[in-house]
Amino acid sequence: MFFRGDPTSQKRVDLGARSSRLQKYFRGRKVVEAEHAKVRKQFYQTYGKDCQNVDWHCFGPDSEFLRQLIFFFNARNINDFSVLVETCRLLQPFVQDSGDVVGLFAGMGYSSNHSLVAYRLKRLSFACIQAIHQNRNQLKDQLLMIPEESSASTAILLQALVLLLDPKLPWACKTVGYLMQRNVFSLFREVVLTVKVFASWNLIQYYTNQMALCVQNHANVLPTDISKEFPGYACLLGNILETAGTALSQPDCSFEMAVDLAAVTTFLLEALHPIKSSSRESSTVGEDYMIIGDEVVEIALDDNLERQITNAIDSRFLLQLTNVLFGGISTVCGLHNEGPDDKEVAAVGAACAFLHVTFNTLPLERIITILAYRTELVPVLWNFMKRCHQNQKWSSLPEQFSYLLGDAPGWLLPLSVFCPVYKHMLMIVDNEEFYEQEKPLSLKDVRCLIVILRQALWQLLWVNPSAHLRHSVEAIQNWVGTVASELLSQLQDWNNRRQFTPPSDFHADGVNDFFISQAVMEGTKAHDILKQAPFLIPFTSRVKIFTSQLAPVRQRQGAHGVFTRNRFKIQRDNILEDAYNQMSALSEDDLRGLIRLTFVNEFGVEEAGIDGGGIFKDFMENITRAAFDVQYGLFKETADHLLYPNPGSGMIHEQHLQFFHFLGTLLAKAMFEGILVDIPFATFFLSKLKQKYNHLNDLPSLNPELYRHLIFLKHYKGNIAELELYFVIGNNEYGEQTEEELLPGGKNIRVTNENVITFIHLVSNHRLNFQIRQQSSHFLRGFQQLIQKDWIDMFNEHELQLLISGSLDSMDVDDLRRHSNYAGGYHGEHCVIDMFWEVLKSFSLENRKKFLKFVTGCSRGPLLGFKYLEPLFCIQRACGSVSEEASDRLPTSATCMNLLKLPPYRRLSLF
Repeated sequence: MFFRGDPTSQKRVDLGARSSRLQKYFRGRKVVEAEHAKVRKQFYQTYGKDCQNVDWHCFGPDSEFLRQLIFFFNARNINDFSVLVETCRLLQPFVQDSGDVVGLFAGMGYSSNHSLVAYRLKRLSFACIQAIHQNRNQLKDQLLMIPEESSASTAILLQALVLLLDPKLPWACKTVGYLMQRNVFSLFREVVLTVKVFASWNLIQYYTNQMALCVQNHANVLPTDISKEFPGYACLLGNILETAGTALSQPDCSFEMAVDLAAVTTFLLEALHPIKSSSRESSTVGEDYMIIGDEVVEIALDDNLERQITNAIDSRFLLQLTNVLFGGISTVCGLHNEGPDDKEVAAVGAACAFLHVTFNTLPLERIITILAYRTELVPVLWNFMKRCHQNQKWSSLPEQFSYLLGDAPGWLLPLSVFCPVYKHMLMIVDNEEFYEQEKPLSLKDVRCLIVILRQALWQLLWVNPSAHLRHSVEAIQNWVGTVASELLSQLQDWNNRRQFTPPSDFHADGVNDFFISQAVMEGTKAHDILKQAPFLIPFTSRVKIFTSQLAPVRQRQGAHGVFTRNRFKIQRDNILEDAYNQMSALSEDDLRGLIRLTFVNEFGVEEAGIDGGGIFKDFMENITRAAFDVQYGLFKETADHLLYPNPGSGMIHEQHLQFFHFLGTLLAKAMFEGILVDIPFATFFLSKLKQKYNHLNDLPSLNPELYRHLIFLKHYKGNIAELELYFVIGNNEYGEQTEEELLPGGKNIRVTNENVITFIHLVSNHRLNFQIRQQSSHFLRGFQQLIQKDWIDMFNEHELQLLISGSLDSMDVDDLRRHSNYAGGYHGEHCVIDMFWEVLKSFSLENRKKFLKFVTGCSRGPLLGFKYLEPLFCIQRACGSVSEEASDRLPTSATCMNLLKLPPYRRLSLF
């Protein structure tokens, strides 16, 4: 369509300086093209279109032949391509005739012409590569020709390139450097990928096998490093991985071929182990370093090379490798006396060696989901490990992989792969699948696995730690120690939700008094085990360690008389607010010191009594009962009457977060002083004290109905999109209904069969973590004012609840009797004492708790028994003689001294 009308009315667009630059660019481009055409025409007139006028003098420094050719050469121009091929064809006989390559290009004096010669030859070399790359699709058939067919243009160009890049030639170094700058590796890679066909399948198998046999002992034959960004190992690895991807996809790919490919790639990956790109997404790996002596040198692979390696190890590659290796291997355990055969050992060894090194080279999240849900890795490895364990004989690795472990135990490498993959599977498995359907392993197998992990950890961490071992073996041992600890801790969580094995199954057999004494001291092996794998140590032993850690801190604080200044008057009928107003500003040292109280009754009168510790214990029980009462609004309770922070607490109390901080401090003070408080917390809230993340399987303790609905969605066979669910969640706090997006734009994202798992975990995360994040965070800050994180890290959530509240089993009358003292004429065999113990044993559990509170100020006894009550329980005679007056008196107590003042009653009915 043409413009019609007044040109003055046409809309104009002012491009400003950009218009000038664009015009200059196009004008300059036309000038260059015109100059190229002019020189090309002169070249044809002088030397001929087919180079028929060219002789050996034309390659010399005084000739215009090479200068003009490299000036106008365009790889897209078919005539220029033909001229370049003819030039390279003439080059071969000229060199053969003269026998002097340097003289051919430089004449008699190379030193005076070296710059000119080097410039021309590096441009000529790049032109040869550029010509092949630009015309690779047309030259595809020629790329597969055998070298004898030298008449092909591709062969001529490559032969000329080999001649020009001879390392003995003085310009070779500069030429190679120039080619590297022009990214010729990428050009060659695209040329190779254009073909993607291998001349001989048998030849590939042969060379792969040869590399697997000799690569370890003859590493000097591998390509040398071109630069730090292009290590020879990495370049070869990238090419072999791409070759392996094609080889494994062949229908006739043999088991032996897969083992050889795994061996070669494992060795090359292991060589690259210290080198990780700075762009790596892995959260567990920092910068990349190579250690040379005491010097740390940072290394980063070239981005293209790294991308080639990481992209090659994709889901398709992993599936193909495991399918070839595990094809024909049963995932069902056979007879107990049947150990793995040689093929199974080779398959497991190859897969585990490759995957272990891959785990330490690539981001774990990138490959572990594929291994967990799309391969038979877990059942195959478990079948292998179970039979080895039952036969008490672990098979050695195949010879190709023996360099990884040396004399290390045979279970080390299988565990290094099995643990992280099985742990990842357990993140998605729900309670019904684990306990009822017994997937992915039966509960019997899980019990066996716990034994294997426990024994392996004890061997690694205590019996045979990784000191004085080869670096590769030490790295694997450290890795297995970490992943086995994480998996065993996760299995302990499953056992705490619903017990399927005795807790003692997690305890190592070698924990004794010497170990406990060592565990208290930092820097010892036992202390390291306490931090890394505390479940190996029995709970009672860890409680002893915990109390021994607290004891010196309490003694230091108690020795300073200044802390007795912290005396407060607290109104009983306003205990929480009164305590908060007076005690929330106390410093950490003040909180750890002595705090003494006087209660004021409802009439404003101070209650009689001197606080020697008993009144403070009474205060702790009363304030915790008031603060954690759901009626107060800071906490809510689950269907099982377990407490957790109220997500809507801010709607009731303006300073709710400050109150949570104060309550965290109060709970820590109770634990610090060894005072047990009867507060049943929900497990998912206790995990916040350990700074742990809650998952889907923790949801039943909060909302079993919501959990059932989510599991229904997980196993729904129909089209989930028809249910009209979106990535939003509704909240209803005190009648106020709100809606929150689980993802940005979630109200417009429909839940489908493809994203339902993500939806399920986002919902559980919102309820278990997000809703109570602020309350939990402030509670934790207050708690950590007195109780250090590493002091409670040795306990799981179930054990932490026992540490806070004690156990009902701790109210053992016989244990109390064994650890009691007597005064005022009483003794263990006294008739009044016998009647007392008889009456106490007849009490119900609730009355026993009331009695214990009456004499000690706390309704629960010490966690480790009354032997640890300070001071020991004592029964003192209340009056001198047995009389009617004595019979009319009631017992009294001094809770600060755990003392019962018992009148000498004459008969049982008077108690």
